[in-house]
Amino acid sequence: MGLAKQSMFDVIKDDMAQLEEELLAISQTPTMLITQIGTHLVKAGGKRLRPALYFLAAHSREEKVENLQSLAIALELIHMATLVHDDVIDEASTRRGIPTANVKWGNQMSVLTGDYMFAKAFALVAEHRCQKEVLRSLSDVICSLSEGEIIQNSEAFDPKQTEEEYAERIAKKTANFIAASCELGAIVAQHSEADIEALKEYGYCLGMAFQVTDDILDITASSEQLGKPAGNDIVQGMVTLPVIRALAVSEHKEELAEIVATRGMSADMVKRGLELIKATDAIEYSYNRVDEYLNRAKEVLPANLPADIRKTFEDVVDFVGKRNF
Repeated sequence: MGLAKQSMFDVIKDDMAQLEEELLAISQTPTMLITQIGTHLVKAGGKRLRPALYFLAAHSREEKVENLQSLAIALELIHMATLVHDDVIDEASTRRGIPTANVKWGNQMSVLTGDYMFAKAFALVAEHRCQKEVLRSLSDVICSLSEGEIIQNSEAFDPKQTEEEYAERIAKKTANFIAASCELGAIVAQHSEADIEALKEYGYCLGMAFQVTDDILDITASSEQLGKPAGNDIVQGMVTLPVIRALAVSEHKEELAEIVATRGMSADMVKRGLELIKATDAIEYSYNRVDEYLNRAKEVLPANLPADIRKTFEDVVDFVGKRNF
């Protein structure tokens, strides 16, 4: 079940239901292949976290805001496009437990469909009344996502990465987008500059916690829970926070560094690498970082939020801290 389908989002359930309908509708085009790939991606589901947070922020003042769907659709289309491109780069075969678009239709068609989704997203943005602020924010997001992907690939299989470098990378790949989703909702709701910044920081902290949790689960969860192979980050050469911590404190740090640096590692090497990481305090250490981010997310929420919206924002924080998928 996707995060945004949890009962804690009842306050925006009508918005989320309409979003699903609109995403399917926008996937229907005169070009049959684009329709097939787009429908496949939408029906694959997902957490829908970015539009959900946007809706929450947009509803976080007493005044009712109309015409919220276009930006929510744009946010999810951008997210879907980046996932399609990531799967091509990573040569991924499954996501959310189903075949990826690149497996079903090939890399070329997947990349072009991702490009099509970017274009559709910005066509929606071009019609929005807050066009200038939205364009600035989403352009920054896409630049950040691209930078994060480039950094990730250039630093792959490098066991010498630091925690600071890791934090910069996941901010660019995950946290900045989630922060922008909250920021855009606050802009649409016409919050004060201070409250816009507060909700943006909430999103940033939540996004950092979300990604660190993802990286922990890649080591601790099963393939069934993840919907993709467990240990996939290590195979792809992604040096995550648990790995960085284990490399710093493990009694077998040299062996682990050798595994981390190996391209095309065997299943036995992956298994051994996971064992070495789990034998240290790396998981606990990483969860402590998650808790720090989540505590900060709650602290920065504006004081004047409606009670039901505040509770939902807080429930999202609690959910991210406990999730296992």
